[in-house]
Amino acid sequence: MEKTQGNDLGAATARMARVAAGIGDERLGDPTPCPEYTVGDLLAHVAELSVAFRDAARKDFGPTTGTPPGAERPVLGDEWRTELPKALDALAAAWREPGAWEGDTQAGGVEMPAAVMGRVALNELVIHGWDLARATHQSYEVDAADLASSEELLTPEEDAPGDEGFFGPIVTVPADGPALDRVIGLSGRRPDWRPAAS
Repeated sequence: MEKTQGNDLGAATARMARVAAGIGDERLGDPTPCPEYTVGDLLAHVAELSVAFRDAARKDFGPTTGTPPGAERPVLGDEWRTELPKALDALAAAWREPGAWEGDTQAGGVEMPAAVMGRVALNELVIHGWDLARATHQSYEVDAADLASSEELLTPEEDAPGDEGFFGPIVTVPADGPALDRVIGLSGRRPDWRPAAS
């Protein structure tokens, strides 16, 4: 198979699928590190972004790629336990196709080079995988290549004003802290976030 220009998303999609499979129905209404999203909301968001970034890889533009995130509250379908793994597999496969990382593409109503968009998709999986794992008391480990990609994507330029990151104010983490904690801090989340005892 021809080598792609970016990270293979397969490890990240498989990791997300494992986290999702470990979520019991009783957890769907629980809070997550995303204050506006419950576990069920975030699973629905992951399902939607999987389709959007799949279509971005294919350059198949339409409502799935042109609708901004948050335009409507995501709704978790009844068949999510079977449909989400399929959507994640299709997302990884789409970014392995020749040409996926070339040219420009669109997702969330935003146009950018496909080589960047693929890394954005990977970062979404890394961060939201952590959100869901942390919210549902699951362990979470990310391989070094995926963490490096996210850290590079999320680190502001040296001349960037303030501490605003992609997703909100950056949470400062010691430079010698774990790589996953640094990435989570760059995403605007507290690495020590824990759900209330339940």
